[in-house]
Amino acid sequence: MYYHDKRLQYPVHVTNPDPAFARMLQQAIGGVEGEIRVCMQYFFQAWGNRAPTTKYRDMLLHTATEEIGHIEMLATAVALNLEKAPTHLQEEGVKDSIVGAVMGGENPRHSIEGIIHKNLLSGGMAAMPMDSDGVPFNMSHIYASGNVAADMYCNVAAESTGRVLAVRLFNAAHDEGMKKMLHYMIARDTMHQQQWLAVIEELGAEAMNLPIPNSFPQDMEDQQNNYNFYATSVDGTFPEGRWTSGPSMDGKGEFTVFRNEPLGDEPVMGPARPDSGAQNQQIG
Repeated sequence: MYYHDKRLQYPVHVTNPDPAFARMLQQAIGGVEGEIRVCMQYFFQAWGNRAPTTKYRDMLLHTATEEIGHIEMLATAVALNLEKAPTHLQEEGVKDSIVGAVMGGENPRHSIEGIIHKNLLSGGMAAMPMDSDGVPFNMSHIYASGNVAADMYCNVAAESTGRVLAVRLFNAAHDEGMKKMLHYMIARDTMHQQQWLAVIEELGAEAMNLPIPNSFPQDMEDQQNNYNFYATSVDGTFPEGRWTSGPSMDGKGEFTVFRNEPLGDEPVMGPARPDSGAQNQQIG
């Protein structure tokens, strides 16, 4: 159950509306590194959490709900940046935009004008659940494995790429109000990265809780290949680093280099079945 407050989590003001920047903000809403993604990821991780204590579930729910507020802020920013855009587009202008995109080898729906048109015509000068190319958010990159440690690593990665995007948007912003909103969101990304890393540490497993899942006995895995770096170049050369020699990160083995070569035989498939729809020559 959730409650809402009509006030924004952080002030959102736009002095000089910029439809092109509104299009860029759409990536922070519905892109793979956007706020819908992390919001839904944290919710589904929480709803499926089976840890002995409920505190991780509760923490995820708090943060997922916070992310709803971030989506609201960004949606407000998109709308404010579109306020002075035309409410209708001249047919010739649309035609010229599409023809120009096609002649330039560009997909018209991916042009700046095309995305702005979608915000104007379908969204009524408002944000849409899509990325900056107009692709709708489809939930295909929500990671909720049921393994708390695995989910936390996914969350660190999600907040890291989200912070990269927010920084790029900050650098691209010309409006001071947009910079203030983004500097707040960048700060929250910093906190969330630290938050998920704190959970990993608190889980108490050795070597940053790796390997995941730690419930599988390591003595049952292939002991000859669990710490080998596979060199897959034709001449056998490889980039030497911390991962090619010395003790493994968990202290349970030694890094070695294995020049990749076949460990199995060439697969031999049986003939096609009579009812498979294959050619007669294939059927044994």
